Amino acid sequence: MPMKRREILKGVALLPFISAPMVARTNNKDSLSENEEKFSGDFRKVKIRNVKAILTAPNGIELIVVKVETDHPGLYGVGCATFRQRAWAVATAVNDYLNDFCKGRDVNNIEDIWQTAYVSSYWRNGPVLNNALSGLDQALWDIKGKIAGMPVYQLLGGKCRFAVDTYTHAGGKTPEEALESVQKFKEQGFRHIRIQLGGYGATHLTSQPDYKKHGFGMPDDNTMSEYAYSSGVVKMFDLVRKEAGEEIELLHDIHERLQPMDAINLIKKLEQYRPYFIEDPFSPENNGWFELLRKQTSVPIAMGELFNSPHEWLEPMSNRLFDFIRIHISQIGGITPAMKVARLGEWFNVRTAWHGPGDVSPVGHAANGHLDLAVWNFGIQEAPQINDRLREVFPGSPTVENGFMFVNDEPGLGIDINEKEAAKYPLPKFNYNWTQVRKNDGTAIRP
Repeated sequence: MPMKRREILKGVALLPFISAPMVARTNNKDSLSENEEKFSGDFRKVKIRNVKAILTAPNGIELIVVKVETDHPGLYGVGCATFRQRAWAVATAVNDYLNDFCKGRDVNNIEDIWQTAYVSSYWRNGPVLNNALSGLDQALWDIKGKIAGMPVYQLLGGKCRFAVDTYTHAGGKTPEEALESVQKFKEQGFRHIRIQLGGYGATHLTSQPDYKKHGFGMPDDNTMSEYAYSSGVVKMFDLVRKEAGEEIELLHDIHERLQPMDAINLIKKLEQYRPYFIEDPFSPENNGWFELLRKQTSVPIAMGELFNSPHEWLEPMSNRLFDFIRIHISQIGGITPAMKVARLGEWFNVRTAWHGPGDVSPVGHAANGHLDLAVWNFGIQEAPQINDRLREVFPGSPTVENGFMFVNDEPGLGIDINEKEAAKYPLPKFNYNWTQVRKNDGTAIRP
């Protein structure tokens, strides 16, 4: 009689102690492998057979998943390598470089593979190479969990909490619209809500800039007025805090759109509304301003979405210059370095708040969730937005209920990719408009 997938994967952990080979099959409806899963042999000796990138865009957002196949039929892992602005470059790094580098290596030696792959290009720390490495790394943790018969969070030390508390995004073009959005999410059970006035920088408040009248820039470039944005955000916080009450935790993302002193002034004005945190006040080029910010306000700060290298977070974390480390897990190279960042934060009371927007695949959200469950100094998690179309492509995706995220308890990351479904959604041509923001005179603003 066919065995269920969980029974198979738990049995995998016992195989090194069984003298005769064991073959098992699964008919679990959640398993969407193209072939029946067959596990056999000595799982102390599992080699990488192939590494490939799978590109898909079910919601029109470029997603990249790395699949690591082993020499044991049916045993593979998946990891997130999503960098939508340079998706094809990441795919090339995976298919044309990491694949050859990894073939024949022992899947059990995750740390060694990470360290040697990290320096294999000599130059390192860039988002393309880090994302490619992350896909490999997360897939290896997925495989290790399957071999052990455990979810990845158990391999990382087990649960520190029953589920992962999250925040969601509310907003509108006016403070009144933002309040209406907040009330909707409160009713859904969210205790933490990020509020935004339109898009980042409230670009909808600026029209007919002078640079466009003179033919400078591109016709679809966005324009931002620092004053209109800052004053609008203060009005939004004032209304939402008064009407939504004190119990709800409010967050906001400056998204590096302001000059350092303007960001500091805005944060000081928001202090009276008790933000849970203000995110990314400075671009990475302006890390040196954090010490001044700390002396000016007690508002908690979250930072790190654009960080690539330990050189960007080591000093400010050890000096307690911000309260939440908010790095993009695939941007820094996967679960292996993320656990080191979390451990560093524990010593300096810096909590985690991993990046989790729509340009993280459900595989990446699952990796976030396993980390969130296992690290003591967890702070908050950006909630995933996973619709039915994504779930068809990624069976086993995390779920959100009453503001809490739950990961699949199957061995490994508990998530898979249906390659036939994924192929139905080819990548669109990337729209660079999101990053193209200018001042009235046409000066580019760094996101």
